[in-house]
Amino acid sequence: QGQLVESGGGSVQTGGSVRLSCEAPPIGSGRDFMGWSRQAPGLERVVFAGTYLAGRAFLGPTTYYIDSVKGRFTISQDSTKNTVYLQMNNLKPEDTATYYCATKDGGNFRWGRPDEYGWWGQGTQVTVSS
Repeated sequence: QGQLVESGGGSVQTGGSVRLSCEAPPIGSGRDFMGWSRQAPGLERVVFAGTYLAGRAFLGPTTYYIDSVKGRFTISQDSTKNTVYLQMNNLKPEDTATYYCATKDGGNFRWGRPDEYGWWGQGTQVTVSS
């Protein structure tokens, strides 16, 4: 497994916002999809959002979200900086977790399964207080 560089995170109050960043792999690496996952203490890691990486798929940067974050979290990309962002708004205490970016090949096939991803960020903590 390789490692991605991610940044951001921190502590906010309920209703606050946090933005995470993750360096995208180079074009030509074969990895065309990035997922965002989170893991709270004692719980399994959950992939909650994903996107095709810009310039690597005919679908363009199509994004996917699970219902619990849809409308609050948004993935965007800056191809000039080779960076993917996760903007998290209206945060809730249940969003408290360590957050990870990860990449895979094969597009959105089984994008919701953590074991499909071979390259991971180091993880960053997001804490939401009530």
